[in-house]
Amino acid sequence: MSETTQIAFKFSPHPYLGREDFMVSSCNFEAVQLIDNWPDWPFFAVCLYGPNGCGKTHLCRIFSDRVSIIKHYPYKIPYIQAQNITLETPHRLFAQNACLIVENLDENINQEALFHLYNLYRNEGGFILFTSHKAPARLKLSLPDLKSRLSIMPSVAIGEPDDEMLSALIIKLFADRQLLVAPEIINYMLKNMQRSFAYCNQLVAEIDNISLIRKRAVSLPIVKEAINNLNHLSQGDLFS
Repeated sequence: MSETTQIAFKFSPHPYLGREDFMVSSCNFEAVQLIDNWPDWPFFAVCLYGPNGCGKTHLCRIFSDRVSIIKHYPYKIPYIQAQNITLETPHRLFAQNACLIVENLDENINQEALFHLYNLYRNEGGFILFTSHKAPARLKLSLPDLKSRLSIMPSVAIGEPDDEMLSALIIKLFADRQLLVAPEIINYMLKNMQRSFAYCNQLVAEIDNISLIRKRAVSLPIVKEAINNLNHLSQGDLFS
């Protein structure tokens, strides 16, 4: 008799993004300190950079909450993707708030528009928190004035996780999906998974998906199957 299966519907988990939910380890300690030190920053703009899934967006949420509390704002400060900044954007954003979050800074931007945004916030006394996959000084930009300004901006790297961080991250990712797993499952994952935030996110999602299809609780065979499935994917498919 064939094993009964069911279709796994794609429900997005709801991650907890409060300050108390952020896991601090050696790989992100300096980044957390930077957020906690606002508004006593060494410069009006700073950048957090690191791999996918390392917590940059979570830290942005913590920064937004901190600004709202300190400034007694009844609203959240603006977020914008770096690729969406146009020449019309800077003054509109500054009119909304003197604090801004610009996510995913890379080479695919309107460099002149970002240059104007940078100068406006610097000259008018604003603050900008940037995020990026790599240090701004390493971005291949063609506008020399923008490149020089971003290169002097204080930037903090978030490294790949150690065992302590990975263990805590696995528990959190399962908790975000309302799943509680046994310690032996976590230990097996730590010993057999790729050591990256992105892979950890993908692995937990795959385990949850298989568990739903099989209509079974998370177990070692399900974890082994999930790891095997991910190991057969190309790097592009895995982290796209």
